[in-house]
Amino acid sequence: MDINFELYKVFYFAAKTMNFSKAAEKLFVSQSAVSQSIKLLEKRLNTKLFFRHTKNMKLTYEGKTLFKHIEQAFNFIRSGERALSEINNLTQGEIRIGASDTICKYFLLPYFKKFHEDYPNIKIHITNRPSPVCINLLESGSIDIAVVNLSNKYKYENLNVTPVKAIQDVFIAGENFSNLKNKAVKLKELEKYPILSLEKNSTTRKYFDELIKKNDVKILPEFELDSIDLLVEMTKIGLGISFVIEDAIKEELKNERIFTLNIKENIPSRSIGVVTHSKIPLPPAGREFIRMF
Repeated sequence: MDINFELYKVFYFAAKTMNFSKAAEKLFVSQSAVSQSIKLLEKRLNTKLFFRHTKNMKLTYEGKTLFKHIEQAFNFIRSGERALSEINNLTQGEIRIGASDTICKYFLLPYFKKFHEDYPNIKIHITNRPSPVCINLLESGSIDIAVVNLSNKYKYENLNVTPVKAIQDVFIAGENFSNLKNKAVKLKELEKYPILSLEKNSTTRKYFDELIKKNDVKILPEFELDSIDLLVEMTKIGLGISFVIEDAIKEELKNERIFTLNIKENIPSRSIGVVTHSKIPLPPAGREFIRMF
């Protein structure tokens, strides 16, 4: 049965007010239009919905039955409108963010804290994956925002990219390699030392590989890990020299269990960026989150 929803809307207000004139006022139409719509609905349903008398009107049994369902439908619609209003006003909703463990720990934590304080009813879903995987998740619509290490090797098609923080990569070593302390070291010299590195699918590892290739250095890491924190711990106990972002080792440098190598060659800085999909609208909570940067 294909019946115009507007006819049910007219019926709802007519049954709610039990007065065609008042229903017409609420609908901003004429009383005649209300009457005609009710007649058309009754014809389509092959059912009489109202008992109409000179001074009053009542619903028929069929009319009461229909109104019970129509009223419920309108209440659901209003509930949906209220929910959307709450989402737009940031009193409820969710945001899906993808970022690596390192970016979460050393960059995003203060933003998560501030956002949660400002919008306690917004759920934050965090997916911890390497930056390239986060970009793939963003492209598929699985997350709303990716906060990643930006790479000049990636095209970022159909994506909006905003650099938000410069990061510097450094080589670090523990006391077992104190002979390298306070000494200018060429990248080529690192070929004779054990190197610890992040796994190959990380942006930092790809950047490391580009750096040594550009400087004609041949290094095959002895350990490949998926955690910078673990790299730092293994560096502390003397298992090798690691390539990490400087922000991740600031506290460790204070206790002097590790030190940064003074590399002669320039290691260009990189950027952390906030990335969104240009063809998938951000939810209100997502828009508010990226305004924080």
